[in-house]
Amino acid sequence: MIQLLFLIICPCAIRNVHSHNISNPNAILLMADDLGIGDLGCYGNRTLRTPNIDRLAKDGVTLTQHIAASPLCTPSRAAFLTGRYPIRSGMAAHSRVGVFLFSASSGGLPSEEITFSKLLKQRGYSTALIGKWHLGMNCESSNDFCHHPLNHGFDYFYGITVTNLRDCKLGQGSVFLKGIGKSISTLMETIGITLVSLATVHLIGFLKIPFRALGYCLLITAILLLALFFFFYNYRYLNCFLMRNHQIIQQPLSYENLTQRLTKEAIQFIGRNTNVPFLLVLSYLHVHTALHASKKFIGKSKHGLYGDAVEEMDWSVGQILDVLEKNNLNSKTLVYFTSDQGAHLEEISSSGEVHGGYNGIYKGGKSTNWEGGIRVPGLLFWSGVIEAGTHIDEPTSNMDIFPTVIKLAGAELPSDRIIDGHDLMPLLQGKIIQSKHEFLFHYCNAYLNAVRWHPRKSDSVWKVIFFTPNFNPEDSNGCYDSHVCFCSGRSVTHHDPPLLFDLSRDPEEKVPLTPEMESHFYEILHVIEQAVHNHTKSLHAVPDQLSWNNLLWKPWLQVCCSTLFQSCYCDYESKENLPEMHFG
Repeated sequence: MIQLLFLIICPCAIRNVHSHNISNPNAILLMADDLGIGDLGCYGNRTLRTPNIDRLAKDGVTLTQHIAASPLCTPSRAAFLTGRYPIRSGMAAHSRVGVFLFSASSGGLPSEEITFSKLLKQRGYSTALIGKWHLGMNCESSNDFCHHPLNHGFDYFYGITVTNLRDCKLGQGSVFLKGIGKSISTLMETIGITLVSLATVHLIGFLKIPFRALGYCLLITAILLLALFFFFYNYRYLNCFLMRNHQIIQQPLSYENLTQRLTKEAIQFIGRNTNVPFLLVLSYLHVHTALHASKKFIGKSKHGLYGDAVEEMDWSVGQILDVLEKNNLNSKTLVYFTSDQGAHLEEISSSGEVHGGYNGIYKGGKSTNWEGGIRVPGLLFWSGVIEAGTHIDEPTSNMDIFPTVIKLAGAELPSDRIIDGHDLMPLLQGKIIQSKHEFLFHYCNAYLNAVRWHPRKSDSVWKVIFFTPNFNPEDSNGCYDSHVCFCSGRSVTHHDPPLLFDLSRDPEEKVPLTPEMESHFYEILHVIEQAVHNHTKSLHAVPDQLSWNNLLWKPWLQVCCSTLFQSCYCDYESKENLPEMHFG
């Protein structure tokens, strides 16, 4: 009788446990910055050592056609958090600059946007963001924190609010002084020519212009240029700082043992939440420049400082996986690893060392919608739930993480807005074999650049490209005249008809198809035209968070842990608190 009762009760108990794991798992979302898909062993690299990231592939699912919603940091991360194309939230720029560059800008992820962290927090999850944010901070004052991670559903934040630039690290050069050098030089030439012309006209007698007015013009110009140089010279103090929640704890940011510190924070967060469901977003600063690596990794890779940084990030991933195993959380935790976009081809140090990564066979890189700019690693691991060693070649998106974790947490998807991502679990578990993404739209800032179409019951993946950046994809320097490729004006070439590729046959985008090569050429274009029309109709006007007004530095929004006159300096990070980490 007791045995019979056990057989009746036990399967129910097992089903309840399994149901709990499926519906209420932990989620660890690991995002690299500017990592190339070809930098990892599980995607074919044979010279960089990434055993821990490769372990995710071996024990989980590898997505081979995983697409970032944008080839730039800010819009890609906005899409990741919201499951929506960045254009829907105003996080896609109409201006030339497509990301936030200053901590004292007023733009950012709007508070009315719903992030997966908000919804999981409502479901009782403990939530943390550790590492890079890059989605704004303040709106109207230096402490309103309207765009801050804690205002978007995260209980805990430890990291940087802008991005990791060369200007943040001594001896790494300057993105700004390199980028604006030509502009300043051109501006000074224009002003000089104008002043000389006005003086000549005055002396000839055609037009009487008071020399005092010319002097004032010259003085104002000199003051503006000095202010500009002063700001960029002090960029490291004004923009490169480390925060814990709302408090600045290190300004400027120190790179010493930085990845160890981020890893320690992540491990401690997991340790505090072993008995409650948690969401951890570990957003690495690796491998965006300024490149950095701890002493244990410097000079150890075959690819200079970039390779050292990749291998240190892999070590960090291993630490996270080890703590999950140690706390018996593997069967209760979904782990996801990706990059916000492809490797940055233009990153060459002043000494000539390549500081960008490798995008494998794929053309182009960061800031372009060639496959090298948007096809990113997509690895998912969940012991006992996702079959180990699976490869899926269906189009998927970083926007898919939003509905995936929302549904796993038992929350409801928002019904008042369009969600562009799709739940990945049916695909990951083999319940469906074709992606729910029939179309994916690829934006370059706010401009629709390309469209991917995967017809139902077809192996073909068609991609049309409406315009391309003016650079030679075979040139390793990419858009060598600028730090990134731009999206409009003389920086691009428009194509009519658009370029057409079948990625299933030509993933390298080597040979655009013609009507002579593809008998259904115009039919394919027509279908995609209709898809663009339907997509465009679904868009609504929203405030542009990356307008020049929202991008510019505003002194009243500047945060400092001391006064501006003390150069915004503090360091509350004690070396004594650095972790004892295992580097085996």
